[in-house]
Amino acid sequence: MKIKVCGMKHPENIQQLIQLPIDFMGLIFYSKSPRYVVELNPKHLSNLPSNIKKVGVFVNAELQEVENRVKEYFLDYVQLHGKETVEYIKELRIKIPNLRIIKAFSIAEIEDIEKTEEYEEVCDYLLFDTKTPQHGGSGKKFDWTILNNYKGETPFFLSGGISLEDTEEIQKIQHKKLYALDLNSKFELKPGLKDIKQLDKFLNKIKRYNQ
Repeated sequence: MKIKVCGMKHPENIQQLIQLPIDFMGLIFYSKSPRYVVELNPKHLSNLPSNIKKVGVFVNAELQEVENRVKEYFLDYVQLHGKETVEYIKELRIKIPNLRIIKAFSIAEIEDIEKTEEYEEVCDYLLFDTKTPQHGGSGKKFDWTILNNYKGETPFFLSGGISLEDTEEIQKIQHKKLYALDLNSKFELKPGLKDIKQLDKFLNKIKRYNQ
């Protein structure tokens, strides 16, 4: 199972994080988020291992802004966390042909999962997060049994309040399209500053279960 750690913004913290066996690092380009990364100098990302992919998180951003940030921060993926349409994503693919795209969906009930169908042909991955007014980072989980209603073929990230105490419950999820876990607020000392020791404990627990 792949691991994404989202909401990074402090250079020293980033250097600590990349010592862990993670697969994705998320940078939030949403000005209303306490994890807004815009003051981070892109040079602090220059030594990231090639196996850790940089994901830029955007909420209803103008296409030009997304393109600018992808080039400035050398992003491998973008995660669209707002009300971006299929047409928007198609335009983005034309602008940046090799970009990988994750579309986030806020989940509270079965009907929220059903909204994913039209996006499958334009996205590389989906992400299921807890429905909140602030577009993620709430530290709250949704009812994971809702995942059983996802019948699509696009792999998905599971997000929303995942903590160190959830490893056993995660192992019970048997969905064949669960691709990655998205870790954020439950592993923070403060917004944007991750507790590396807690993340390390979580990764070791997940590794033991997967053996």
